[in-house]
Amino acid sequence: MLSRIPESDQLQLIDKLHVFKIQGRDKCGRKILRILGKLFPARVVSVDVLKKYLEEKIFPELEGKPFAVVYVHTDVEKCESFPGISALRSIYDAIPINVRQNLETVYFVHPGLQARIFLATFGRFMLAGGLYGKLRYVRRVDYLWDHIRRNEIQIPDFVYNHDEDLEYRPMMDYNLESDHPRVYGAPEVDSPVAMYSMRCIS
Repeated sequence: MLSRIPESDQLQLIDKLHVFKIQGRDKCGRKILRILGKLFPARVVSVDVLKKYLEEKIFPELEGKPFAVVYVHTDVEKCESFPGISALRSIYDAIPINVRQNLETVYFVHPGLQARIFLATFGRFMLAGGLYGKLRYVRRVDYLWDHIRRNEIQIPDFVYNHDEDLEYRPMMDYNLESDHPRVYGAPEVDSPVAMYSMRCIS
């Protein structure tokens, strides 16, 4: 069950967590809007408050010139940090046309198999204005630096830690292995049942 807090507190919380931050430029010289999906407090922040925050704090900074989005999907959990498909569509529809037209690329970091399947199946219908065609999947942070100026954007430690996990356990890329912490190098227990991630969108 969702537990809402006063609107002013919701706005302060979004700001304090730095979920959305305009920071640096990519190698084409475009401003970057960095979004950390894991930090979004979906249980306590309403869609209306989120849209108000974006309208007041983010969209005015993106008017007039092309920009790119770096969306970091690392460790996003449906119950805690994922607002839902209908909410995402509502937020997208609320983006002013002059801002939407300036969005040229979305770098989707650590998308996971389920997110890619969902977007490939429904994304082209849900994301109007050609947004689906602007998605660029980035499986490792190192690949992001092919497009982004490394020293101009901050990436949290938990994102790099996930990269290290993927190096040890590459099947996590395809959600064919549990993503619960384990001790590397410990003996594996044979089981006829494959370990699958239970994330709804990961």
